[in-house]
Amino acid sequence: MVGNRTGDETTLAAIREADSLADLHGLIGVNSDHDAYLRAKEKWETAKRRQQATQGRSDGLPGRCVVVDGTEFHVHGVTHAGTPQERAFLRDHVSRFLERGATVYCEQGIRQMYFSDFSGVCEMDDYRWAMNECSELDGESPLDGIPGMDFGSLREDVTSVASEFQAAVFSLIESGSEVYGEQFERALGDVAAGFLMSHGDLAIGDDFESYVLSREAGTNPEKLDELQRYYHRTFLPQPLEREWLRRHDPKLELVSHARNERMADYVVYHNEDAEEVHLIVGAAHQPGVVYYLERYREGRELPPEFELF
Repeated sequence: MVGNRTGDETTLAAIREADSLADLHGLIGVNSDHDAYLRAKEKWETAKRRQQATQGRSDGLPGRCVVVDGTEFHVHGVTHAGTPQERAFLRDHVSRFLERGATVYCEQGIRQMYFSDFSGVCEMDDYRWAMNECSELDGESPLDGIPGMDFGSLREDVTSVASEFQAAVFSLIESGSEVYGEQFERALGDVAAGFLMSHGDLAIGDDFESYVLSREAGTNPEKLDELQRYYHRTFLPQPLEREWLRRHDPKLELVSHARNERMADYVVYHNEDAEEVHLIVGAAHQPGVVYYLERYREGRELPPEFELF
């Protein structure tokens, strides 16, 4: 794929400098936050896709590494679909991490799914924290209609925010790929996503492409690298995604991107001079957790009111 490498790097750097949607106005050449967000996502995705085309693929369990005060924090994005293929794949790699003395943390719910018998795997408190924060908010959210959603208690599958109807449509489109071909499948999926996706869905990567990639990676973990790349080119830097999502669904913002900051805080707070730390999180959380770890690398300090849930 041919592209202007210098121009792409300039575009990405400029968007990273924006702390708010309003900051994007001059950069994008629009006067509304809505247009600035949508056009910035297009520019970000295009530049990231060209950048990724020149990068090599990860071996083993793919992830991103951020070094903070001498500690390597490796963030691995997974599907947490509960498939036997992903379970065996993760247990094999995590066993190796533990054998060499590394510290391993996982998103709340993943430990019970894959590592309940691994004494060396610690669970973070991101779900419980988000549920507590949501219970303090007024107003309605699409999350309120999800069966089993109780903002006063822990819900293990809280990240499954797509409606049953959307999942059924995506599944139907995918099932026709053998007849009509993959190119037609993706085109039809994009059209369906345009009708089915809400403003909130734009900020959590809940579209047809993520649906297909997650299903593929769940049964073939070798494709986790491709799934991770998808989210890294789909999500803008966290301040922009979080501002957009807070405006459209503040509860969804808490159980999605806000948890990324919580997980980064958690592992830095609990790190006891370990040289190697691994985080196993949902693939959609990986870019955000990496973002906040990078802020720690640049000198960010833990908030003094940090407390466990």
